[in-house]
Amino acid sequence: MLSRTADHLFWLSRYIERAENTARMLDIAYQTSLQPQSAEDSEQSWRSLVSISELNSLYNTKHARIDSRSVMHFMVADEDNASSIFSCLRAARENARAVRGALTTEVWETMNQTWLEFRRLLRDGLLARDPSALFEWVKYRSHLSRGVTVGTMLQDEAFHFIRIGSFLERADNTARLLDVKFYRQEEISDEHDDARDFYYWSAVLRSVSGFEIYRKVYSNVIQPEKVAELLILRPDMPRSMSHCVTRMLANLKRVANPQSGETLRRVGRLEAELAFARIDEIQAGGLHPFLDGFLAEVADLGASISRDFLVPSA
Repeated sequence: MLSRTADHLFWLSRYIERAENTARMLDIAYQTSLQPQSAEDSEQSWRSLVSISELNSLYNTKHARIDSRSVMHFMVADEDNASSIFSCLRAARENARAVRGALTTEVWETMNQTWLEFRRLLRDGLLARDPSALFEWVKYRSHLSRGVTVGTMLQDEAFHFIRIGSFLERADNTARLLDVKFYRQEEISDEHDDARDFYYWSAVLRSVSGFEIYRKVYSNVIQPEKVAELLILRPDMPRSMSHCVTRMLANLKRVANPQSGETLRRVGRLEAELAFARIDEIQAGGLHPFLDGFLAEVADLGASISRDFLVPSA
Protein backbone atom coordinates (compact mmCIF):
# COMPACT_ATOMS: atom_id res chain seq x y z
CA MET A 1 0.00 0.00 0.00
CA LEU A 2 1.21 3.54 -0.76
CA SER A 3 2.45 5.16 2.44
CA ARG A 4 0.39 8.28 1.75
CA THR A 5 -2.79 6.20 1.57
CA ALA A 6 -1.90 4.42 4.80
CA ASP A 7 -1.32 7.79 6.46
CA HIS A 8 -4.79 9.07 5.49
CA LEU A 9 -6.44 5.88 6.75
CA PHE A 10 -4.51 5.95 10.03
CA TRP A 11 -5.46 9.55 10.73
CA LEU A 12 -9.08 9.41 9.66
CA SER A 13 -9.70 6.74 12.30
CA ARG A 14 -7.75 8.67 14.94
CA TYR A 15 -9.81 11.78 14.31
CA ILE A 16 -13.12 9.91 14.52
CA GLU A 17 -12.00 8.27 17.77
CA ARG A 18 -10.84 11.62 19.16
CA ALA A 19 -14.17 13.25 18.34
CA GLU A 20 -16.02 10.47 20.17
CA ASN A 21 -13.69 10.65 23.18
CA THR A 22 -14.17 14.41 23.41
CA ALA A 23 -17.95 14.03 23.22
CA ARG A 24 -17.87 11.41 25.98
CA MET A 25 -15.90 13.62 28.36
CA LEU A 26 -17.97 16.71 27.60
CA ASP A 27 -21.22 14.85 28.14
CA ILE A 28 -20.16 13.59 31.56
CA ALA A 29 -18.86 17.03 32.55
CA TYR A 30 -22.15 18.60 31.48
CA GLN A 31 -24.27 16.03 33.33
CA THR A 32 -22.12 16.46 36.44
CA SER A 33 -22.47 20.25 36.26
CA LEU A 34 -26.25 19.88 36.71
CA GLN A 35 -25.71 18.42 40.19
CA PRO A 36 -25.30 20.64 43.27
CA GLN A 37 -21.66 21.68 43.67
CA SER A 38 -19.52 24.67 44.57
CA ALA A 39 -18.40 27.16 41.94
CA GLU A 40 -14.80 26.08 42.58
CA ASP A 41 -15.59 22.40 41.96
CA SER A 42 -17.51 23.28 38.80
CA GLU A 43 -14.65 25.37 37.44
CA GLN A 44 -12.11 22.67 38.23
CA SER A 45 -14.22 20.05 36.48
CA TRP A 46 -14.30 22.07 33.27
CA ARG A 47 -10.62 22.97 33.59
CA SER A 48 -9.69 19.30 33.76
CA LEU A 49 -11.32 18.74 30.36
CA VAL A 50 -9.00 21.28 28.77
CA SER A 51 -6.03 19.77 30.64
CA ILE A 52 -6.73 16.24 29.37
CA SER A 53 -6.10 17.40 25.80
CA GLU A 54 -3.19 19.67 26.85
CA LEU A 55 -4.96 22.71 25.44
CA ASN A 56 -4.59 25.11 28.37
CA SER A 57 -2.38 27.60 26.53
CA LEU A 58 -4.63 27.84 23.48
CA TYR A 59 -7.75 28.11 25.64
CA ASN A 60 -6.26 30.92 27.72
CA THR A 61 -5.48 32.95 24.60
CA LYS A 62 -9.12 32.80 23.54
CA HIS A 63 -11.07 32.91 26.83
CA ALA A 64 -10.58 34.95 29.98
CA ARG A 65 -12.20 32.47 32.34
CA ILE A 66 -13.25 28.84 32.68
CA ASP A 67 -16.97 28.18 32.44
CA SER A 68 -19.20 25.56 30.88
CA ARG A 69 -20.30 27.61 27.88
CA SER A 70 -16.77 28.68 26.91
CA VAL A 71 -15.25 25.22 27.35
CA MET A 72 -18.01 23.48 25.39
CA HIS A 73 -17.70 25.94 22.51
CA PHE A 74 -13.91 25.59 22.55
CA MET A 75 -14.01 21.79 22.59
CA VAL A 76 -16.91 21.39 20.16
CA ALA A 77 -17.06 24.18 17.60
CA ASP A 78 -13.78 26.14 17.68
CA GLU A 79 -12.18 25.87 14.24
CA ASP A 80 -8.79 27.01 15.60
CA ASN A 81 -8.68 24.12 18.07
CA ALA A 82 -7.30 21.13 16.17
CA SER A 83 -8.78 18.78 18.80
CA SER A 84 -12.32 20.20 18.76
CA ILE A 85 -15.08 17.92 17.52
CA PHE A 86 -15.56 20.29 14.57
CA SER A 87 -11.90 20.05 13.56
CA CYS A 88 -11.74 16.28 14.11
CA LEU A 89 -14.81 15.49 12.01
CA ARG A 90 -13.63 17.85 9.27
CA ALA A 91 -10.18 16.26 9.23
CA ALA A 92 -11.65 12.74 9.23
CA ARG A 93 -13.83 13.60 6.24
CA GLU A 94 -10.92 15.18 4.33
CA ASN A 95 -8.71 12.16 4.96
CA ALA A 96 -11.52 9.86 3.83
CA ARG A 97 -12.03 11.93 0.68
CA ALA A 98 -8.32 11.67 -0.15
CA VAL A 99 -8.49 7.85 -0.10
CA ARG A 100 -12.02 7.43 -1.39
CA GLY A 101 -10.96 4.46 -3.53
CA ALA A 102 -9.64 2.52 -0.52
CA LEU A 103 -12.98 2.75 1.31
CA THR A 104 -16.31 1.10 0.64
CA THR A 105 -19.18 3.31 -0.46
CA GLU A 106 -20.85 2.80 2.93
CA VAL A 107 -17.79 3.98 4.87
CA TRP A 108 -17.32 7.08 2.71
CA GLU A 109 -21.00 8.04 2.84
CA THR A 110 -21.04 7.63 6.62
CA MET A 111 -17.98 9.90 7.02
CA ASN A 112 -19.28 12.49 4.59
CA GLN A 113 -22.80 12.56 6.02
CA THR A 114 -21.44 12.85 9.57
CA TRP A 115 -19.50 15.99 8.68
CA LEU A 116 -22.36 17.61 6.76
CA GLU A 117 -24.94 16.78 9.42
CA PHE A 118 -22.71 17.99 12.25
CA ARG A 119 -22.35 21.40 10.60
CA ARG A 120 -26.14 21.60 10.24
CA LEU A 121 -26.66 20.73 13.91
CA LEU A 122 -24.25 23.47 14.96
CA ARG A 123 -26.00 26.02 12.73
CA ASP A 124 -29.34 24.99 14.24
CA GLY A 125 -28.02 25.75 17.74
CA LEU A 126 -28.20 22.24 19.19
CA LEU A 127 -25.05 22.79 21.26
CA ALA A 128 -26.65 25.66 23.17
CA ARG A 129 -30.13 24.12 23.24
CA ASP A 130 -29.34 20.53 24.23
CA PRO A 131 -25.61 19.70 24.59
CA SER A 132 -26.25 16.11 25.66
CA ALA A 133 -28.24 15.42 22.49
CA LEU A 134 -25.32 16.66 20.37
CA PHE A 135 -22.79 14.59 22.32
CA GLU A 136 -24.93 11.47 22.00
CA TRP A 137 -25.20 12.10 18.26
CA VAL A 138 -21.40 12.33 17.92
CA LYS A 139 -20.95 9.08 19.85
CA TYR A 140 -23.60 7.37 17.74
CA ARG A 141 -21.97 8.49 14.49
CA SER A 142 -18.60 7.20 15.70
CA HIS A 143 -20.16 3.84 16.58
CA LEU A 144 -21.83 3.80 13.16
CA SER A 145 -18.56 4.59 11.39
CA ARG A 146 -16.75 1.83 13.26
CA GLY A 147 -19.53 -0.68 12.63
CA VAL A 148 -19.73 0.11 8.92
CA THR A 149 -15.95 -0.20 8.64
CA VAL A 150 -15.89 -3.62 10.31
CA GLY A 151 -19.01 -4.79 8.52
CA THR A 152 -18.26 -3.74 4.94
CA MET A 153 -14.50 -3.45 4.38
CA LEU A 154 -12.22 -6.21 3.20
CA GLN A 155 -9.83 -6.98 6.07
CA ASP A 156 -6.77 -5.99 4.10
CA GLU A 157 -4.03 -3.45 4.83
CA ALA A 158 -6.43 -0.51 4.57
CA PHE A 159 -8.66 -2.03 7.24
CA HIS A 160 -5.72 -2.74 9.57
CA PHE A 161 -4.34 0.80 9.35
CA ILE A 162 -7.76 2.14 10.29
CA ARG A 163 -7.88 -0.17 13.32
CA ILE A 164 -4.32 0.70 14.37
CA GLY A 165 -5.25 4.39 14.43
CA SER A 166 -8.39 3.76 16.46
CA PHE A 167 -6.71 1.70 19.16
CA LEU A 168 -3.69 4.00 19.45
CA GLU A 169 -5.94 7.03 19.94
CA ARG A 170 -8.19 5.20 22.41
CA ALA A 171 -5.25 4.01 24.53
CA ASP A 172 -3.91 7.55 24.68
CA ASN A 173 -7.29 8.97 25.71
CA THR A 174 -7.91 6.40 28.47
CA ALA A 175 -4.48 7.09 29.99
CA ARG A 176 -5.02 10.86 29.85
CA LEU A 177 -8.45 10.56 31.44
CA LEU A 178 -7.13 8.44 34.31
CA ASP A 179 -4.12 10.69 34.88
CA VAL A 180 -6.18 13.87 35.14
CA LYS A 181 -9.05 12.34 37.14
CA PHE A 182 -6.82 10.64 39.72
CA TYR A 183 -4.78 13.81 40.12
CA ARG A 184 -7.98 15.78 40.66
CA GLN A 185 -9.25 13.27 43.22
CA GLU A 186 -6.02 13.56 45.18
CA GLU A 187 -6.61 17.31 45.41
CA ILE A 188 -9.99 16.84 47.13
CA SER A 189 -9.10 13.73 49.15
CA ASP A 190 -8.91 15.74 52.37
CA GLU A 191 -12.62 16.46 52.03
CA HIS A 192 -13.72 12.82 51.91
CA ASP A 193 -17.39 12.37 51.09
CA ASP A 194 -18.77 8.93 50.16
CA ALA A 195 -21.62 10.31 48.07
CA ARG A 196 -19.39 12.69 46.15
CA ASP A 197 -16.77 9.96 45.62
CA PHE A 198 -19.45 7.66 44.22
CA TYR A 199 -20.68 10.25 41.71
CA TYR A 200 -17.12 11.23 40.80
CA TRP A 201 -15.93 7.72 39.97
CA SER A 202 -19.27 6.82 38.39
CA ALA A 203 -18.77 9.75 36.02
CA VAL A 204 -15.26 8.56 35.16
CA LEU A 205 -16.58 5.08 34.38
CA ARG A 206 -19.52 6.36 32.35
CA SER A 207 -17.17 8.51 30.24
CA VAL A 208 -15.68 5.26 28.91
CA SER A 209 -18.92 3.22 28.97
CA GLY A 210 -17.49 1.31 31.92
CA PHE A 211 -20.07 1.72 34.69
CA GLU A 212 -22.12 -1.39 33.91
CA ILE A 213 -18.94 -3.36 33.17
CA TYR A 214 -17.51 -2.38 36.56
CA ARG A 215 -20.67 -3.60 38.31
CA LYS A 216 -20.53 -6.88 36.43
CA VAL A 217 -16.82 -7.49 37.10
CA TYR A 218 -16.49 -6.33 40.71
CA SER A 219 -20.04 -6.40 42.14
CA ASN A 220 -19.15 -3.98 44.92
CA VAL A 221 -18.95 -0.30 45.72
CA ILE A 222 -16.86 1.80 43.36
CA GLN A 223 -13.27 1.97 44.58
CA PRO A 224 -10.59 4.10 42.87
CA GLU A 225 -8.05 1.25 42.73
CA LYS A 226 -10.61 -1.01 41.05
CA VAL A 227 -11.44 1.72 38.53
CA ALA A 228 -7.74 1.98 37.72
CA GLU A 229 -7.42 -1.79 37.42
CA LEU A 230 -10.41 -1.98 35.07
CA LEU A 231 -9.22 0.80 32.78
CA ILE A 232 -5.55 -0.17 32.77
CA LEU A 233 -5.23 -3.94 33.08
CA ARG A 234 -8.49 -5.68 32.10
CA PRO A 235 -7.90 -7.20 28.63
CA ASP A 236 -11.64 -7.76 28.12
CA MET A 237 -12.61 -4.12 28.77
CA PRO A 238 -12.92 -2.53 25.27
CA ARG A 239 -11.47 0.83 26.32
CA SER A 240 -8.79 -0.39 28.70
CA MET A 241 -5.16 0.38 27.95
CA SER A 242 -4.36 -3.34 27.93
CA HIS A 243 -7.08 -4.18 25.39
CA CYS A 244 -6.10 -1.30 23.09
CA VAL A 245 -2.42 -2.27 23.06
CA THR A 246 -3.27 -5.93 22.40
CA ARG A 247 -5.51 -5.05 19.45
CA MET A 248 -2.97 -2.56 18.11
CA LEU A 249 -0.29 -5.26 18.15
CA ALA A 250 -2.56 -7.77 16.39
CA ASN A 251 -3.25 -5.32 13.56
CA LEU A 252 0.37 -4.22 13.31
CA LYS A 253 1.41 -7.84 12.79
CA ARG A 254 -0.89 -8.01 9.77
CA VAL A 255 0.86 -5.11 8.03
CA ALA A 256 4.44 -5.80 9.21
CA ASN A 257 7.23 -4.85 6.83
CA PRO A 258 11.05 -5.11 6.97
CA GLN A 259 11.28 -1.74 8.74
CA SER A 260 8.71 -2.41 11.47
CA GLY A 261 10.49 -5.03 13.58
CA GLU A 262 11.55 -2.63 16.34
CA THR A 263 8.07 -1.09 16.55
CA LEU A 264 6.48 -4.52 16.85
CA ARG A 265 8.96 -5.46 19.56
CA ARG A 266 8.15 -2.35 21.58
CA VAL A 267 4.40 -2.80 21.27
CA GLY A 268 4.80 -6.47 22.26
CA ARG A 269 6.85 -5.48 25.29
CA LEU A 270 4.21 -2.93 26.31
CA GLU A 271 1.49 -5.57 25.92
CA ALA A 272 3.45 -7.97 28.14
CA GLU A 273 4.00 -5.31 30.80
CA LEU A 274 0.27 -4.64 30.99
CA ALA A 275 -0.64 -8.34 30.84
CA PHE A 276 1.51 -9.24 33.84
CA ALA A 277 1.25 -6.04 35.88
CA ARG A 278 -0.69 -5.77 39.13
CA ILE A 279 -2.54 -2.67 40.23
CA ASP A 280 -0.98 -2.70 43.72
CA GLU A 281 2.51 -2.69 42.17
CA ILE A 282 1.55 0.16 39.84
CA GLN A 283 0.18 2.19 42.75
CA ALA A 284 3.23 1.47 44.87
CA GLY A 285 5.42 3.00 42.17
CA GLY A 286 3.00 5.88 41.63
CA LEU A 287 0.05 5.94 39.24
CA HIS A 288 0.99 9.30 37.75
CA PRO A 289 4.56 8.26 36.78
CA PHE A 290 3.17 5.03 35.32
CA LEU A 291 0.57 6.82 33.19
CA ASP A 292 3.07 9.51 32.23
CA GLY A 293 5.44 6.82 31.00
CA PHE A 294 2.64 5.07 29.11
CA LEU A 295 1.61 8.30 27.36
CA ALA A 296 5.20 9.00 26.37
CA GLU A 297 5.53 5.47 25.00
CA VAL A 298 2.27 5.75 23.03
CA ALA A 299 3.36 9.07 21.53
CA ASP A 300 6.71 7.55 20.56
CA LEU A 301 4.98 4.51 19.08
CA GLY A 302 2.81 6.80 16.99
CA ALA A 303 5.97 8.41 15.61
CA SER A 304 7.51 4.97 15.00
CA ILE A 305 4.43 3.76 13.12
CA SER A 306 4.57 6.89 10.97
CA ARG A 307 8.24 6.30 10.26
CA ASP A 308 7.81 2.60 9.45
CA PHE A 309 4.66 2.76 7.37
CA LEU A 310 3.34 6.22 6.67
CA VAL A 311 6.21 8.50 5.65
CA PRO A 312 6.90 8.29 1.90
CA SER A 313 10.36 7.01 1.08
CA ALA A 314 12.73 9.60 -0.37
